[in-house]
Amino acid sequence: MRIGIIGSGNIGGTAARLFTEAGHEVALSHASGPDSLRDQIATLGPRARATTVEAAAEFGEVVLLAIPWRNRRELPSERLRGKIVVDAMNPYRPDFKLYDLGDSTSSEEVARVIPGARLVKAFNHLYANDLATRGKRDLPLEERVALLIAGDDPDAKRAVANLVEEIGFAPVDTGSLRDGGRLQEPGSPLYARTMSGTDAKAALRRGDEARSGSRSGAARQH
Repeated sequence: MRIGIIGSGNIGGTAARLFTEAGHEVALSHASGPDSLRDQIATLGPRARATTVEAAAEFGEVVLLAIPWRNRRELPSERLRGKIVVDAMNPYRPDFKLYDLGDSTSSEEVARVIPGARLVKAFNHLYANDLATRGKRDLPLEERVALLIAGDDPDAKRAVANLVEEIGFAPVDTGSLRDGGRLQEPGSPLYARTMSGTDAKAALRRGDEARSGSRSGAARQH
């Protein structure tokens, strides 16, 4: 598969290595331009190339977004229309506090600036070091570290889930872009936790049961 990556920092650079090791072609990009990536590309081998942000968006059958969330309006929205786009960003401010999104979620805000993209929330809830070191392709899926995914396009989620499996993690579907995406955001009980696929699914079931019980209790009071 051809994968475009917009952002070459900790998450983008780590994903580029994992994808190339799994046999995919990667176009890595940074706002500073391809020349700034020469040394990084040299470590990734022949399946990787340095491109502009626009070219990475054009190149990828799947495009991973790994830039600061506050820069989302700079994304090449027309080139991402119709593409499977993976939102690996979190809504941190420069001082590392979180933006107040009110009732919205970070991926819903991303979706607003790239209309027509088939957006999947993933690769955002693990620290870069865990992403770099915890993938184990030789383990059964249920024993692998969970990598959470959320979205409203089932086919796009399946494509991303396949990539997650290929780099040694267990894809765990948290639900829709809104509700599932919220479960993956900073401050949620699942954020930054390394747990097996089995344990992550159990945690999601417990959360569903707790929310269902809360709704039932509220209904009885009325």
